[in-house]
Amino acid sequence: MSLENISQAKVHGGWHKQYTHNSDVLNCAMRFALFLPPQATTDNPVPVLYWLSGLTCSDENFMQKAAAFEAAARLGIAIVAPDTSPRGEEVPDDPESAYDFGLGAGFYLNSTQSPWSKHYQMYSYIVDELPSLIEQYFPVSDLRSISGHSMGGHGALTIGLKNQHRYRSISAFSPITNPMECPWGIKALSNYLGEDKTQWEQYDACRLLAKLGSSLPILIDQGDADGFIEKELKPNHLIDVAAQHSLDFELRMQKGYDHSYFFIQSFISDHLAFHAKHLNP
Repeated sequence: MSLENISQAKVHGGWHKQYTHNSDVLNCAMRFALFLPPQATTDNPVPVLYWLSGLTCSDENFMQKAAAFEAAARLGIAIVAPDTSPRGEEVPDDPESAYDFGLGAGFYLNSTQSPWSKHYQMYSYIVDELPSLIEQYFPVSDLRSISGHSMGGHGALTIGLKNQHRYRSISAFSPITNPMECPWGIKALSNYLGEDKTQWEQYDACRLLAKLGSSLPILIDQGDADGFIEKELKPNHLIDVAAQHSLDFELRMQKGYDHSYFFIQSFISDHLAFHAKHLNP
């Protein structure tokens, strides 16, 4: 597998680096960003937090805007931020160039419908291909947690719930909790998966939590001034499901905060400390 370092910068004693590689799963070249804390060495591999970003984002948004490096360096956690979809001239996009479907909007699922299925296999990329690459080439362990924002929060919840043996903890900011019941989700699921809604259920956090429960601790932060909260995010749907089960689950409503990276920056240290507690038992 070709792996090319295209940028790097020292920060808080560690390193932020960007790489490109050819993805067999996505059938295109992909880019990801990596923060390695100063503790990471061949003799001391560190655990990894996988961060999944939201609609229109790339690997750069979280790394540049979340102000996560000081806490990650102090706690000895690596952070991996993949792109949000396959990219390239050969990769199909929404014919109307809409922001909520196609490029930048992979929804962390495996598409079954043409023309999307050739490239839009983000679930397999995040769960299998990318961690295998990271653990092969960098001084990290196989201790993993997962987090994300908005569409990426949806990805973190669904991937974490379906692969509880692979992760130590799950967190999310402003996640799309019930995509089967919101416009963003309905558009993505119907196009990527077709009209059989039984196939949609495997990518809906509310349905998965009700079906599988969770042996993993879950932390969610949601701003109460988020303009998408009622129409797209529906945190109350997830609260209702969690209330029916005895789960290690916390959803915090944060007064006055919106959907932006100002919100993420305000609470990212809490999330890193939460994951560190479970990654370093």
